[in-house]
Amino acid sequence: MEMGTIISWEKKEGDQLSEGDLLAEIETDKATMGFETPEEGFLAKILIPAGEKNVPLGKVNDIAAFKDFVPSSQDTEQPSAKKEPAPTKTETQAQSANQSATKTTVSSPQLTQPKGGRIFASPLAKQIAAAKGINLSMLEGSGPNGRIIANDLDNIKTHVPEKISSSYQDLDLTSTRQTIAKRLSLSKQTIPHYYLNVEIEVDQLLKLRSQMNNMLSKENLKLSVNDFIIKAAALACKQVPEVNSSWQDTFIRQYNDVDISLAVNTDAGLITPIVFKANEIGVKEISQTVKNLANKAREGKLLPSEFQGGTFTISNLGMFGIDNFSAVINPPQSCILAVGSIEKRVVPNSESVNENDKLKVANILKVTLSCDHRTVDGAVGAKWLQHFTQYVNNPFTMVL
Repeated sequence: MEMGTIISWEKKEGDQLSEGDLLAEIETDKATMGFETPEEGFLAKILIPAGEKNVPLGKVNDIAAFKDFVPSSQDTEQPSAKKEPAPTKTETQAQSANQSATKTTVSSPQLTQPKGGRIFASPLAKQIAAAKGINLSMLEGSGPNGRIIANDLDNIKTHVPEKISSSYQDLDLTSTRQTIAKRLSLSKQTIPHYYLNVEIEVDQLLKLRSQMNNMLSKENLKLSVNDFIIKAAALACKQVPEVNSSWQDTFIRQYNDVDISLAVNTDAGLITPIVFKANEIGVKEISQTVKNLANKAREGKLLPSEFQGGTFTISNLGMFGIDNFSAVINPPQSCILAVGSIEKRVVPNSESVNENDKLKVANILKVTLSCDHRTVDGAVGAKWLQHFTQYVNNPFTMVL
């Protein structure tokens, strides 16, 4: 840097100067910085006006008279803009300001061992030191009488704790995980998903389930809510066959049988064993089939024929306390039903007979149907949910 520009003078001629006052703003080729007053005194003369560009390093900018200042022979030899009686003067040069902040050849101020006694520093220097966390007692000042000024702090490198990166472990992809990633990425990239949500009262279903479990207690078999959901979904697919279909690029394929794929979590990843012809078998057989398939899936003993295919998928996260979610369609299927948890809620009582029973506590199930808009229009998906809701609300119709 050989030239600089005086952006502005923050003091005018005749102003009293206090130690640390901002005197001028100076722009170099690398930065704009403030130049502060090193001692108390008065600004006697401004020699270079604000806005003056390409001011050479070393050129006198102003003349200031300082309190108790004794001029040296070098000071008296400095040129002045006008020949007039001048007060005791000192030079404020662009070089001293610019070199300390921008020249790469200037070494950073050195921190030393703390020293006792009073610390001589300008107010601005103290503010900067506080902000940067610099101990001024460890710094040698370059101002008059060793006073620490703001420029002394510009090149101080404060210690910033190095960011500690978290440790990690790279895991090899299993073939199952690779297949999941490929298929579900393809699903989101190529299938225009839309989602339909509904809340269903399941008090009657829970009541029927309890009664049937009492009947099956001697067989060591216990029906789950999901078993009834599988049956209801299969029957709804028969009512609305567009949902039980797949997109085949040049045509849509509708399936006669409803083969329900179930999302099962295993150590190797997600797998979807199939309950074949779920629309034709009872809830008891569905329950037995599901338990058998889930055990084989977790043991890694499923045959390809037991998980390849399917016409409709159900994913149930209710057992994990998830009340609502949206699932990604399992291609080439058209729909997937996401089942949440059951929660108790105060709802209007449709069977109210007086003022005292207008509200009741009911068990509410939330489900979300994800649909492929290429095969299932919004009204068709809504129609499927209506049939599904009717079966869940009136579960006796599923076991007749």
